[in-house]
Amino acid sequence: MKKLSAIALCAGLLGFCACSHVPTDNPSYTDHVNVFIGTGGHGHTFPGATLPHGMVQLSPDTRFNGWDACAGYHYDDTSIAGFSHTHLSGTGIGDYGDILFMPVTAEKPLHISEKYDPENGYRSRFSHERETARPGYYKVTLDDDSIIAELTATLRTGWHRYTYPTGASRHSLIVDMEPSIHSRKHPVTKLRALNDSVLVGMRTVKGWAPCRDIYFYAVFSAPFKAQFYADADNAVAGDSVNSANAKAVLTFDLPDGANQLLAKVGLSAVDENGAHLNLEAEAPGWDFDAVAEQADEIWNNELARIDIETDEDDQKEIFYTSLYHTLVQPGVASDTDGRYRTMAHEIARDTAYTNYTVFSLWDTFRALHPLYTLITPDDNQAYIRSLLRKYDEQGILPKWELASNETGTMIGYHAVSVIVDAAMKGQCDFDLEKALEASIRSSVYDTTGITPAMDRSVLHHKIMPEALRYKNLPEGIIPCDKTGSSVALGLEFAYNDWLIARLAERMGREDLRIRYDSLAQAYRHYLDPSTKKMRGRLSDGSWTTPFDPCSVERPSDYVEGNAWQWSWFVPQDIDGFMSAMGGKEVLDQQLDSLFTMSSELTGNKSAAADVTGLIGQYAHGNEPSHHIPYIYNYIGEPRKTQALVDHIMRTQYHTAPDGLAGNEDVGQMSAWYALSSLGLYSFCPGKPSYAIGRPMFRKATLHLADGKTFSINVPGNAPEKKHIRSMKLNGKGLVDYEISHTDIMNGGELTIEMEE
Repeated sequence: MKKLSAIALCAGLLGFCACSHVPTDNPSYTDHVNVFIGTGGHGHTFPGATLPHGMVQLSPDTRFNGWDACAGYHYDDTSIAGFSHTHLSGTGIGDYGDILFMPVTAEKPLHISEKYDPENGYRSRFSHERETARPGYYKVTLDDDSIIAELTATLRTGWHRYTYPTGASRHSLIVDMEPSIHSRKHPVTKLRALNDSVLVGMRTVKGWAPCRDIYFYAVFSAPFKAQFYADADNAVAGDSVNSANAKAVLTFDLPDGANQLLAKVGLSAVDENGAHLNLEAEAPGWDFDAVAEQADEIWNNELARIDIETDEDDQKEIFYTSLYHTLVQPGVASDTDGRYRTMAHEIARDTAYTNYTVFSLWDTFRALHPLYTLITPDDNQAYIRSLLRKYDEQGILPKWELASNETGTMIGYHAVSVIVDAAMKGQCDFDLEKALEASIRSSVYDTTGITPAMDRSVLHHKIMPEALRYKNLPEGIIPCDKTGSSVALGLEFAYNDWLIARLAERMGREDLRIRYDSLAQAYRHYLDPSTKKMRGRLSDGSWTTPFDPCSVERPSDYVEGNAWQWSWFVPQDIDGFMSAMGGKEVLDQQLDSLFTMSSELTGNKSAAADVTGLIGQYAHGNEPSHHIPYIYNYIGEPRKTQALVDHIMRTQYHTAPDGLAGNEDVGQMSAWYALSSLGLYSFCPGKPSYAIGRPMFRKATLHLADGKTFSINVPGNAPEKKHIRSMKLNGKGLVDYEISHTDIMNGGELTIEMEE
């Protein structure tokens, strides 16, 4: 491939580059990434071409329906329907899958059957033996037509290269605006040929994101003749079509002896012109290999932020794949001219601001954003500015934002965690006063005086939990007979309120600090001293019955878990929690029981698809459990943390397609591994420190944003050495199994000696 320099990248197409992180010997970190990890099992990742935080995720679609279709691709499948330009990384709900291209050599039915059925659809069989991928590049042979399909991407454009078989009598491409992940409704789809080499189109989709617009501008390397269809069987005369299921078949006039077609596709959430400008800015030429090389270099620069040294090649593969997954989304949602779509679905322009989308905050506040505070703090603050802009536009902070829509998915108000964690670490390139205002307003979902993106009653219905009506009552109990998920809501509200207290304290607002510190103690209402579990309470204050801590029934007093998994979510007050439980010995015993008891779940197990990766009743496949192994650190049992973290890393992560214990969840599952394998974990985001666990590598070096480095040096580290014997920070003994964010960002070395 043609080599483009990192300097050219910085100056040119993509608007960002981490050039300072490229080591002088320029090793290939991307060689250690296996993009197929997570594409099997329930990982819900995709293998296609994208850039770090890109607008485009150009990837093959093998299925559209069912829970394991959330990313459009599943490794178990044997046929490909086509290649669409947008995908979500590891979510538990499906959306996107926009603008599907499928090259063919013969006339095909314009349907997509659920499985391979050549009589009723244009799917093609494929084999993993003829499929390869790496960051920013994907290649597969479509066996039915013997077409080689290759994909790459810039930030806002997708690139296709199709090599048709020699002697093919027809070189065609199906462009289908109907398919979408989970078959979302799209009342409007449009296609139009501007000339014989440019096709444009758009669609409005009503899905998980209630109202989403996507536009494209595609330029082809050869002239085409277009036949448009209003649906699979209704041909339309002329150069355009406007229907619910617009399709086109483009047939290309390739030069004599040529068998290769290239396509460049710009995307925009704004309009057709935005897609065109994005294409012109990022894809001026036709050198597919150069763009693929660019993509590899950009990914290499990002992955170079952390160097690791280990003799275990599988752990290096898992680590760099994890780091790759943490950098896929959130994604850019601004065009190159600064225009973007607001939460009110209006078009705004701000060249000093970048809009981002895909904020899975219930998942990512735990480890993903804390990881960003270490390796990409400037980007993390840009995400916070985007969250605050969305607050301006809809009146509250986002909960689960997707394509300028509030989906209302999951619980809590965890944008507060992302904001406060950065602020407490001194990363404050955003309006702190607005951040405090937004945090308080979101804690009660008060939208007074703000014009939301949708009708106020609809907005409240989607994201205002009934529980907030009870949160500020004298008792502060969220009654389980009045609202579902009461225990999970109460525990997460308490943590979020503790965060608001910390931000208020930082800003000298003692009145708010006192109020929210008091609310942060609300977790005590749910701790049943007789069962040592967090348990639902009725309006009269009595405990709900019957009570089965292993039950995963839905609806329940919990969210995606049971009492065993939820009873530990008090990261803000472990000392108080330990006292309320009856002291260290009781808490220690209860923790031991969590990990050693039977993994049998009771109730309707079909409702427990997220409760995976079980070790006892601990469920690593879902986020509420992620901090639990580190609790031992804070009750004087760090060796138990170290052994457990080692066990989790070695049993819940591996290099096969099903190498994730649960949904990737937009980087959280991988961020847990990335941090934990370094020997660190963000036990309580909002506290500017990290728990020290079990480092996996002989040495790890973090290349920090200001040019400093922080190394975690573990001489003689080996799989059998699971426990820490001693620690030194910059040559001085370290006793506490915790290190401050400041100590890391100042640079230096943490030296750890391990033992069996």
